[in-house]
Amino acid sequence: MTDAALDVLDRRLLALLVRDGRRRSYADLARDTGLSTSAAHQRVRRLEQRGAITSYAAVVDPVTAGVPLTAFVSIKPIDPAAPDDAPAHLEHLREIEACHSVAGDESYILTVRVAGPGELEVLLQEIRAAAHVSTRTTVVLSTPWEGRQALGPQDDDVPAGEGGT
Repeated sequence: MTDAALDVLDRRLLALLVRDGRRRSYADLARDTGLSTSAAHQRVRRLEQRGAITSYAAVVDPVTAGVPLTAFVSIKPIDPAAPDDAPAHLEHLREIEACHSVAGDESYILTVRVAGPGELEVLLQEIRAAAHVSTRTTVVLSTPWEGRQALGPQDDDVPAGEGGT
């Protein structure tokens, strides 16, 4: 987002949409922010145009989808002089949910989801072969929560009707 920073109402709208975007009508957003329905609609449209809202998506339960095993795979190039192009070589692997460039011993940390340990072993072999990297894997035992969007401090504490229109 390149435009001016988000104001209090923009942050409140984003927090409400992140919490439950599918069931939020513009009338609901208006009621919860103290705006008129048309003002809420206009602000959401402006947030989309400015790039603050990048997409709307369903969140799928990984167990129901058949991929209950989550792991974090740290990768680093076997040859440190090789080009830093691992993300491009791994993009085709659908089991990789996220690829983060990191500081530290590794170059990237991948979030992966697979059906089980056997599938994880196969995926690790594919990662190593495709990107010419070594791997270090941490298997997730449980996930108390995930998917939280960082929108700034105290987004949920913004009282309805504050921040102007």
